[in-house]
Amino acid sequence: MTLDGSGPLRVLVVAPTPFFGDRGCHIRIYEEVRGLAALGVESSVVTYPSGRDLPDVEIHRATSIPGIRARELGPSWTRPVIDLSLWRAARRVARWFRPHLIHAHLHEGIAIGTRLRASLSVPLVADLQGSLAAELVDHGFLPAHGLRRRLVQRIETWLSQQPDLVLTSSSHGVTWLAEHGVPTARIEALPDGVDLERFRPLPLDDALRAQLGLVGKRVVVFLGVLTPYQGVDLLLDAAVRVVADVPDAHFLVMGYPNEDHYRDEIRSRGLQAAVTLPGRIPYDEAPRWLGLGHVAVSPKQSLTEANGKLLNYMACGLPVVASETPVNRELLGDEGIYAAVGDADALAQRLVDALKDAEGGRRRGDALRRRAEERFAWPVLAARLANLYRGLSATPPP
Repeated sequence: MTLDGSGPLRVLVVAPTPFFGDRGCHIRIYEEVRGLAALGVESSVVTYPSGRDLPDVEIHRATSIPGIRARELGPSWTRPVIDLSLWRAARRVARWFRPHLIHAHLHEGIAIGTRLRASLSVPLVADLQGSLAAELVDHGFLPAHGLRRRLVQRIETWLSQQPDLVLTSSSHGVTWLAEHGVPTARIEALPDGVDLERFRPLPLDDALRAQLGLVGKRVVVFLGVLTPYQGVDLLLDAAVRVVADVPDAHFLVMGYPNEDHYRDEIRSRGLQAAVTLPGRIPYDEAPRWLGLGHVAVSPKQSLTEANGKLLNYMACGLPVVASETPVNRELLGDEGIYAAVGDADALAQRLVDALKDAEGGRRRGDALRRRAEERFAWPVLAARLANLYRGLSATPPP
């Protein structure tokens, strides 16, 4: 309830992405909205024309533009046009929803939210998962150096300074934002969370294991976006070395997009018998599939982006091999198994060690489950977010 007793706190959520898409920031948006609803906060999500509707989230979509469609993942030249349609949809919804504040995701969301704040006179909260410029470089949309990179960096810095409160998923993000001119009083570290009832250690699904031909295999699971910056190419390079040392090792590489491309990559490495690529796994089904694994892996290359998949691995009680990055260290702590970023040999060796040490893997998996319970449960994080909302809704925006 708002501090003046006028009824439930109403939040307009601006999501410039094809929500819902069974991945990363989409899961954060979904779990935030669900967690807040349990606390009496009403959320209305405004998002792109495409995406999957959810039964327990109120979703309003921007008007489709003939001939223009957002890619499911990554940047494109059409997105600014879709963002303009999204701004119009958000303005339309705001007229009747009358939000007490705006919660904008990603940098495009800040641009839309800044315009809305000017007309609505309500606070603006931003939820950032990493650096815009770094993400564009990771996706190959922007060169790593040069004038274009500097221009995007300036735009990103300006956008990051606009909200009344900026949420970031890691301490590393707090440092980065402060270095780029965001006052520390307006930055709050709110880590990604995990639904501990949905993601938990489950009995092995023998039928699914048999269906996939995994009986008698030691399985490495990956569930995420299939792109080079997520480390999928690196993982396949490491898999060649792993199966040479552990012949019964098998890699279950789950996710989307680019499935056909990676099937070709698997064939080119001669890994057809050692790698299964089932494609997109619905969020509700993810725990059952992760339960097939003996070890989970995330060789993500990005040094700035959040890495929520690690929390799902942790909650399922799996030992985790991951890239040595500040974000991953913050999530996994001392129980994570780390390999240098971009080093396929180191990744392969850590996976071999984990597969051969079943008892150590169980110990690490149990410890990571406890860490998820203690630090990353969504009810606790949602309560923190609700308190931040209520503090802002009682304070006029600058």
